[in-house]
Amino acid sequence: MNLLIKSAGQGREIVALPAGALEYVGFSAQRLVAGETLALDAGERELCLVLLAGHADIAGEAPGQGSFAWDNIGERQSVFEDKSPYAVYLPAGSQVRVSARDALQLGVCAAPGNPDGRLPARLITPQSMKRSVRGKGANTRFVCDILPDTEPAHSLLVVEVRTPSGHSSSYPPHKHDRDNLPAESFLEETYYHQVNPPQGFVFQRVYTDDRRIDQAMAVEDGNLVVVPEGYHPVSVPYGYESYYLNVMAGPKRVWQFHNDPQHSWLLDL
Repeated sequence: MNLLIKSAGQGREIVALPAGALEYVGFSAQRLVAGETLALDAGERELCLVLLAGHADIAGEAPGQGSFAWDNIGERQSVFEDKSPYAVYLPAGSQVRVSARDALQLGVCAAPGNPDGRLPARLITPQSMKRSVRGKGANTRFVCDILPDTEPAHSLLVVEVRTPSGHSSSYPPHKHDRDNLPAESFLEETYYHQVNPPQGFVFQRVYTDDRRIDQAMAVEDGNLVVVPEGYHPVSVPYGYESYYLNVMAGPKRVWQFHNDPQHSWLLDL
């Protein structure tokens, strides 16, 4: 399986995870022009809609809740602004319409939902998201928890990360591909990348201990990297900034990772 999915230069869909590529995680990134509307039906999956850039009106219906509507949400015009995004959580069975007020980039994150859980559709505001700095030195990166495991959902975990020029990220290499709590949880993952300036690229490697999977990729703006299992570090060349949106899901909604023991010594620096 090729773990790098290239983006489309034109059209509404920037990039999408093919159906059936992963068992738990679904993802697409969409671009809408002002006045354009995108209709989505969650079906058996729960959704987290992340307004990557631009402004939108979002309205629809959720089971047991009836109708909902949030008008003119969105605060940033680029994922590289020092701002958290707006997002919307939608339980299984929801139907929604996203109407762009200006040029809109939207991340559609999906995972198995619980039709009996009756979690309400809700607006997730920037003020409610935890922002943190991880790492030190050239391993420093900036994290925003959009839908962490401390907030209500059935399967989905969503986080975004900005990594400065010349830095590494998701590093030292770590994985979460064994259902072995409390030491490690099994979570599939996707990385939706943007690069600033957009003609740049970053490097990402996905590998397992036994090297059954071992792919090193040059990742360009708008590309998607699929992480079914294994370690998955990112390296950013000098002169460019990295952004990625992570979507994770698995049988248990817990993020517990395991560092590659060959590189764990880096944590002592």
